[in-house]
Amino acid sequence: GVLRFSRLLASGDFELAVSPHRSHRTSLILRLSGIKRRIGFDKAGFSFLYTDRVKYRMGKGIHEIDRNLDLLKPLEEDYSVVYEKEPELPLSKVEVEGTLQKFSLEKAYVVLAPGSVWRTKAWLPEYYAEVANHFIKKGFTVVLVGSPSDSPYCRRVEELSKGVVNLCGRTSLREFFSVVRGALLVISNDSSPVHVAISVGTPVLEVYGATVPEFGFFPYRNGTYVELEGLSCRPCGIHGGKKCPQGHFKCMVDLKPEFVIEKAEELLKSGIFHYPKSVRGGS
Repeated sequence: GVLRFSRLLASGDFELAVSPHRSHRTSLILRLSGIKRRIGFDKAGFSFLYTDRVKYRMGKGIHEIDRNLDLLKPLEEDYSVVYEKEPELPLSKVEVEGTLQKFSLEKAYVVLAPGSVWRTKAWLPEYYAEVANHFIKKGFTVVLVGSPSDSPYCRRVEELSKGVVNLCGRTSLREFFSVVRGALLVISNDSSPVHVAISVGTPVLEVYGATVPEFGFFPYRNGTYVELEGLSCRPCGIHGGKKCPQGHFKCMVDLKPEFVIEKAEELLKSGIFHYPKSVRGGS
């Protein structure tokens, strides 16, 4: 509980705590731990318990990475702060090529990630299938990825498309990273594959439904997003939900495959690759 964890922190003799978490519980734990300097957001629960309160910025163009880096600003007077703003997942060329060989991914491919924990963040599988068929007709391999819980989404896409490679639930975490690394493009809901793609330098197209880019989780680099603008009911929650509160699910139903395909093609033609795609891996 709160007391047990605060005692554990107190035993570590920490001088500084920097917390991006905004819960009442975290603020209380840090105060009870006796850590002298505690930096947190002004919008956090019990924010008065922090010694330094940083403005929580939210809006168009403000990413979660930049927002969290704001927490280091109070330290700039006392410390030399180096801002590493390029997230990266280190993967060797051997590791990536070994994974691609294991799953027989021998030609250029596009990754689709149709799953989500939250139903209202998941674009329709039927629409993903149309995107898959578009790229298959153009000669690309299309690969489906996701955790075992995403299997219903991936199976539906597989049923409606012509020859996708369904790796949903079949890869380890590192293999998943490698599959994303080797792709020409990733198309994903507002979910973790977006951030994996960003971290390995693969172009990514993020599909928004119940949530919005203003929450700060849009592609930080090498990518873009699509959304249905002008709906007064968006966003309907910070995480989305299990069903549409309005019952119409227009944010996804009215976001047609043709629009997503157009944006995906634009992204492919832009050439925003962070490494030669023929290499299929790092050093």
